[in-house]
Amino acid sequence: MPDGELLFSAVPGPLPTISDVLAARARITGRVVRTPLLHRTIDGRDVWFKAEVLQRTGSFKIRGALNFILSLDEEVRRKGVVAYSSGNHAQGVAAAAADCGIPATIVMPADAPKIKLDNTKGYGAKVVPYDRATGDREAIAAKIAADSGGSLVPPYDHALTIAGQGVLGLELLEDLEAAGVMEADVVVPASGGGLVAGIALAVETHGPRLRVLCAEPETHDDHRQSLEAGRRVQVFPPAPSICDALLQPIPGELTFEINRQRLAGGVVASDAEVLTAMRYAFEELKLVVEPGGAIGLAAQLAGRVPGTGPTVVVLSGGNVDPALMKKAIG
Repeated sequence: MPDGELLFSAVPGPLPTISDVLAARARITGRVVRTPLLHRTIDGRDVWFKAEVLQRTGSFKIRGALNFILSLDEEVRRKGVVAYSSGNHAQGVAAAAADCGIPATIVMPADAPKIKLDNTKGYGAKVVPYDRATGDREAIAAKIAADSGGSLVPPYDHALTIAGQGVLGLELLEDLEAAGVMEADVVVPASGGGLVAGIALAVETHGPRLRVLCAEPETHDDHRQSLEAGRRVQVFPPAPSICDALLQPIPGELTFEINRQRLAGGVVASDAEVLTAMRYAFEELKLVVEPGGAIGLAAQLAGRVPGTGPTVVVLSGGNVDPALMKKAIG
């Protein structure tokens, strides 16, 4: 297959709908934080920030994890859950499992940021390390689930996970309307695509007034390439980036089926621009934002978000290694 393109394959499971997002909100309300929407003016443009760095576990991932786990039959849930993640999904699943009083086993790369490894263990989960370069995390997690009888919690490519992330989009709609903002570009970090898919589902009732764009590292712009090609495109060979949470080389099947119909496009930023964005968030917003969580802000500061109207930037996570944060704020 030329140019790294992959033909679109069968969608793994049913597509979620806005009804699923509303059901997810009813299910997880009271267990997650309704994070604030902050405002600044950047180069004369109104920019709103969804500060999901203030969420439990420091990222949006607990929303989808909780919705998935709470949807399990009680007898199935008692057997525990298994997940694979470089950090934020790991912490979300670990915390959600602790909430439900069930065991969790998380397959994590051995080189994941120490803060994410420590936090995952701190929520009570068992961590199984693997070599990112040679190991198959999905196969490892699938074997653990098969041996233990536990349920595998998908990081992004499942209707329940996507619907849980979409609750963030419902909050955005309500807070923007309260602020009198009826039209905006919504810039969302993308790796597997679950967050941006959930938000796109939640805001689609507002049609063209809210245009959703994905944001990615310039070396991992598989979503942008896929949207332009009309099919899933894999970034190959993978290139390094400080955005450790955004290194999935190809969009999810389910998430891409949602996003290809709803997203207005994609924007990118370099690692240097991400460091600048992290410093901006620290100095101007008084927030600690991890590289992957700052990618949309980086694109905004670099002038890559099209148009001149209001922008909403989702700051999706704040679990950054202290040494890297020190480098960013210099």
